[in-house]
Parts: sequence; C-alpha cells; structure tokens
Amino acid sequence: MRGSVTAPDRAAGRRRTRATAGALATAALLFPLLGAAPSEARSSANGLQSAFASAAAEYHVPQSVLLGVSYLQSRWDTHGGAPSMTGGYGPMHLTDARTALAGATPHHSEGSEDARGDNARPPLLPAAKLPRTSAIPARLRTLPKAAKLTGLSPRELRTDPAANVAGGAALLADAQQELGEPLSSDPADWYGAVARFSGADDSATAAAYANDVYDVLRTGRERATDTGQRVVLAAQPGLSPRTAQLRRAGLRTPDAGGTECPGTVSCEWIPAPYKQFGEGDYGNHDLGDRPTSQDIDYIVVHDTEGAWEGVLTMVQDPAYVSWNYTLRSTDGHIAQHVKAKDVAWHAGNWYVNAKSIGLEHEGFLARPDAWYTEAMYRSSARLVTYLAQKYDIPLDRQHILGHDTVPGPTASTIRGMHTDPGPYWDWRHYFELLGRPFESTAGPDSGVVTIRPDYAANRPRYTGCVSAGAPCADHGSSAVRLYSGPGESYPLVKDIGLGTTPTTGVNDLSSRVSTGQQYAVADRKGDWTAIWYLGQKAWFRNPKQNPTAVNATGRTVTPRDGLKSVPVYGRAYPEASAYPAGVPAQPVSPLPYTLPAGQRYVVGDRLPGQYYYAVGFDAASHRVVVGKDQYYEIQFGHRVGFVRAADVRVVPSGS
Repeated sequence: MRGSVTAPDRAAGRRRTRATAGALATAALLFPLLGAAPSEARSSANGLQSAFASAAAEYHVPQSVLLGVSYLQSRWDTHGGAPSMTGGYGPMHLTDARTALAGATPHHSEGSEDARGDNARPPLLPAAKLPRTSAIPARLRTLPKAAKLTGLSPRELRTDPAANVAGGAALLADAQQELGEPLSSDPADWYGAVARFSGADDSATAAAYANDVYDVLRTGRERATDTGQRVVLAAQPGLSPRTAQLRRAGLRTPDAGGTECPGTVSCEWIPAPYKQFGEGDYGNHDLGDRPTSQDIDYIVVHDTEGAWEGVLTMVQDPAYVSWNYTLRSTDGHIAQHVKAKDVAWHAGNWYVNAKSIGLEHEGFLARPDAWYTEAMYRSSARLVTYLAQKYDIPLDRQHILGHDTVPGPTASTIRGMHTDPGPYWDWRHYFELLGRPFESTAGPDSGVVTIRPDYAANRPRYTGCVSAGAPCADHGSSAVRLYSGPGESYPLVKDIGLGTTPTTGVNDLSSRVSTGQQYAVADRKGDWTAIWYLGQKAWFRNPKQNPTAVNATGRTVTPRDGLKSVPVYGRAYPEASAYPAGVPAQPVSPLPYTLPAGQRYVVGDRLPGQYYYAVGFDAASHRVVVGKDQYYEIQFGHRVGFVRAADVRVVPSGS
C-alpha cells in the first residue's frame, strides 16, 4: 500500500462496495485509556544485561528464560521507547492497545491499484472499511497488566528498558503461578509460562512460540543492541523443557484444516470465499491447479496496513480481495486463506498473481518507529523457506518480491502500484533467517553488486509519514537513495513511468534501491558507484570502509547487436497466435521504458509467455495459454521487469 495517515478520495462508480460498518481507526476511541500517571523512571545505568539479572532475581524467573523471551520479542532492542506494529514497547514487547489499534487504512482499498491486475476484466477496486472491534485481545494489553503486577507506571514500562524487563519478568512469574507451577530456577520448568507469555489464545501458536524461545536457549545468542549494549545468553544445548505444562493452559485448539505450512509454525485455516454474488460477479480469488497447470515462481511480501482482527474480516468478504496467508506480529501466528493451487488477488499484476503466493504481514509502511517482532520475522521466514522448497522458488530478491517491486502490468498502472512493505522492512535480517544471507561473491572488479547497507546505520531521510512533506522519524532502513551523479548535490534519478519529479517521499520509489537487489555496475568514482537503473546511470554512496553494496557474480542481459534499444514489459504474455479459440488475445504492451544498447541488467528466470484466462466463476472455463515467445525477468529499476529473450543476449557479469 501507500503509507499515509490521510485516506485518499475514493473514485466514483466502483463496482465493489462493502457493508461492514465502522473503521478500525475509530475503534481506539472506544477503549478507555490504559494505565496510571507516570512516576519516576527506574534507573538502567548498569546496562541491559544487569537489568535482566536484577529482574530475574526480583521475580524469581531464570535469567536465561527472561533473556530468551526478550530475544524472540525484540532481539533485546529498545527502539527508543517507540511502539511496535502492534503497540508493543521495549525489550519485552509489552503491549498497550491504545497504539496498537490506531491509524489503520485498508491495504487494498487505498490508491488506484487494481489488486487483481487483469485488464481482461473490469477493474477491481474495493472500497472496504475495516470493522469495528468490540474487545481488546489479551495479547494487546500486557503493559497495563505488568503495571499492576509491578507497581511501575505505564510510562516507565514504555520508556525505561530496565522497568520494561521487570514488567516482563513479573508477567512470566504470574503466568507460572497461574499454571500452579513453582518459581523454579530450572529453565525447563517454565515452558507453560513462556507459551502463555506469547499472548496467543490457541495452543498451537503458544507452543510454536515457546519452542522458538527454547531453541534460542539451547543455541544461545550474543549481539549488540540498538543502543550499543552487548547482551549475552549462554547456550544450554541439553535443555529439554517440560512441554506437558501447556495442556493446563486452557487454550483453544485452532482449525489447522488443510493448511499448507511447515510443522515449525502455527497455522490456522480461515478460508477466503469463492462464491458468486450479484450478476456475473464472484470473489475473491480464482480456482487453479498450480503447480501442475503453471509454475509458482514468486512469493510476494505485503504489509496489512491494519490490525489482525480487521484484516481477517476483510479477506473473508467475497466483495473484497484475497491473499494466501496473513501473519500476526505479536506471536508469528499464521492464517491461511487461499490454497497454493489457487490464484489470489493481491499483487496488482495478473501475471504475477497467477504465478505467486501472497503473504500479508501485520504492520504499517509509514511508521518508521513501529517495528516488527522477531517472532513474526522468524515465522515468515520459516513459511517462505517451506514454500520455496515445495515449489522450487529461488531464495533471492527476484523471486521473493516486495509488493513494492511488482511492476505495473501496463503503462497506465505504474503510478497506482503499491509501495509496501516499504523502506523499513529489514530485508537483510529476513534473508539471514531464510538461510540466504547477502554476501560478497566476487572480487573488486565484478560487474554486478548486491545492495547491502547496514540496516541500523543506513538512515536516508524520508518525508510524508505523518503528513505531506513533513520529515519522517530518523530510522534505520533497507533502502538506498540514487542520484544522477556521484554526489548528493546531484538531482535524484527520475522514473519516466511515474511522470513526476522525484522526491524523498516515503512512497516515492523513483530513486531507490533495496537490500538484496542486484544491479550491473555502470561506473565507479571514489566512494560512489553507478548502476544501470531504468535506462540511466544511477549513483549511490558506497565507501570502501563501510560499503553500501557488495560485489557479486551473475548473468546480465544487454540488447542484441544492431539494436539501439529494446522494450521493457510489466508482464510476460504470449504472442497473439498462441491463444486458442474462445480466449481473447491479451495485448503485449510495453511499458514506457527501454533498455538501451550498452547497458546491462541482472537476469532472473527465462520464462515462456503465459496467460491464465480465468474471467468466470466456473473453473471449467479457465485456461493456461503458453506461447513460443520467451522472456527474461530483469531487475530493471526498483521494480522488476521483463524483456523478450529474442531482443537481448546474455552476458556473464565479469565479461
């Protein structure tokens, strides 16, 4: 989506509406303010490691358990007292519903993007409203409970890391006593309390969370936090928790149904509807037979721009759109809505939809200080690893796409394409969890680079998070800004497809690359490196002592000899002669970009032209059309693109 606190005007005459009343943004006003007046802050002068030791001793919780839980919540970071995506504060991610439920905008109802992205059908632009939430889930109100248990004020628990750790210890001790367990010094005795700490209301999610914590305890961790403090958790390789405690926790058993998830995560079946409504209208996805009928080549990472309960209501509405999975930020719980064999409407490009699986992550693009939990990152990475193995999807940035890297299918759609998960999604950490860290694979003369800034230290300035033109909070980022020359005094590079002057807006992708993306090197001057980007040289600062990119190997494409330039496409559709009778030929329309002679772009897959014809409810009428024309997927700008194989030649990066 395009992150903004102000909803845009809705276009008149849209064919899809929703009857659901209210909006989640107003739900926060229904709840009483939580907590009491602030008191004097507890000192954390002795450092975070000491805070864990003190809180463990005070509340009789094993220090290792406290450290393990905190690592899964925040990796021990404090985030300067800013709340997470779900209103969680501090190293222990203590939640306060006031911030968790404010400022939501339905993801696929914003802007002009047709989530289905198929111009063979009328545009699908649902004007959904998030539902009103009548009750605050327990997982979103752990901070006021910690305030009651400790006597500390909500302000202390939000802003003072030591107080926050004490609040987490008190919650663990309280959960242990509610289970009728002693305040034991043995970490193995705390499995049930750790599971309860997750806030999950079902046994599968609570168990998956506790298993993750105990995995951290067995393997150990050591890292410098976002405040530069070194925290150490010694490994306990032989630790075996008493998992039977969970049976006394009184949690529900979720309906796993026929979910397609690895056994290491908690997954629940909450189906999106496939049914007819109205004249010739149906929702909210298409039945398919993947991967038998067509390959699944991509996984698309989205953010929800709304809270869990509201998002689940939307995806169950046949008049809305769909995606395959939703992931919850507090504990990493997963809901599956559409089977992998079927085609969800989520990416704004029908070609990509037909060949992808969409994952929505609970969160917001334009809230730089609102962080994702480690629990959700890990759960998402496990799901993606499972899906990539099952469907033979390479784990790289040309196959694990952000919604912001999906191309507009035609020239007219470019400006309306969504920009989530945005510059604050930590792609470097995500790919480390996927087991595919971005590393240097070539020497200094390589013709390809992989973008890889230090997330915490890389802090490009953005505007428009709160209001148009206003600076966003200073924050780490996965994105790197591009200039038309080797210095920040040069103008930002332009994207002719957008037709606007580039800005530093948080939703403006004109002059931005992202961690993990690969580009062909066009030039180097001192601390600056130029890449080929949208048909031009684009420069970014890349000092040797603290590089923004690392050298890599790979294949690139350039126009065939004799061609001055070749067209770039937003989808790889077949030639007209490939369509059988009864299936209208779709136009092979280029985008307003060209790949000029002398330039090179990194190659992903070689693909046949393909179109999934599915414009009716009856799946018997659906057809997969495969042409003779072949395409290459390329990393052309911030978004990927496609070129015809007949127009280009492949060149190794070192040539």
